[in-house]
Amino acid sequence: MFSLTPIVRNLLILNVVFYIIDAFVINLTPGFALRSVLSPAFMPYQFVTYMFLHGSVGHIFSNMFGLIIFGPLLERVWGAQRFIIFYFVTGIGAGLLFSGIDYYENTQLQGAVQIYTQYPTPDGLVDFMSKHAKGYYQPMLEFLNKFEENPRNEVYIRESVGFVNNYYQQQVSIPMVGASGAIFGILMAFGLLFPNTELFLLFFPFPIKAKYFVAFYGLYELYAGIQNAQSDNVAHFAHIGGMLFAFILLKIWSTDRNKFF
Repeated sequence: MFSLTPIVRNLLILNVVFYIIDAFVINLTPGFALRSVLSPAFMPYQFVTYMFLHGSVGHIFSNMFGLIIFGPLLERVWGAQRFIIFYFVTGIGAGLLFSGIDYYENTQLQGAVQIYTQYPTPDGLVDFMSKHAKGYYQPMLEFLNKFEENPRNEVYIRESVGFVNNYYQQQVSIPMVGASGAIFGILMAFGLLFPNTELFLLFFPFPIKAKYFVAFYGLYELYAGIQNAQSDNVAHFAHIGGMLFAFILLKIWSTDRNKFF
């Protein structure tokens, strides 16, 4: 039996309720998921609301499982007020880092789109796809061959320009949802406060100390974020942001007169 603390229990209930509403009553994603700051759908309040939306049963299960495993002990150590502050600071911080990386990547993409629309050529399209849209190269191979054979064909030029513009709009419109940033913040705090606690995990054949698990997980998220694998549909830099803001907040609190570790 899990011994849930009050804030953890309330967060669990809120996340489940919002998931049920979003999945079965009304679609909350268009207005409350975190949008790119370059999107006309972006609103500042989304830095908070995105944390209570999830894309699937597996998504919410994994996040809530992490919350009820690692959250209660932290809430007992800090108290309810400090725990809820930590939860929202790391969740919002995760959204901020994700948005910063997203802004940089999409402004780079926007510049590439502008350059291509001014000089649309087969080689230019291949270069654009190799840098920004590798997953589309194989499905569009037939079109690329035809365009290369007829580089001045107005129909092919319009279609290629339409593709790069649509691709940019698609990337800017991708929403981000989930409590993962805050959960990774909780995981980071657990690893820092209880570094030698041994964790028994399904995917590890032996117990592993919390400090090593957090370090390995953090390095993996950094690697995956740098690789920028679009196919996995995971906001790796949001996870890193949650861990980073957790580390910063713990350092700030550790210099306070009321030290807790």
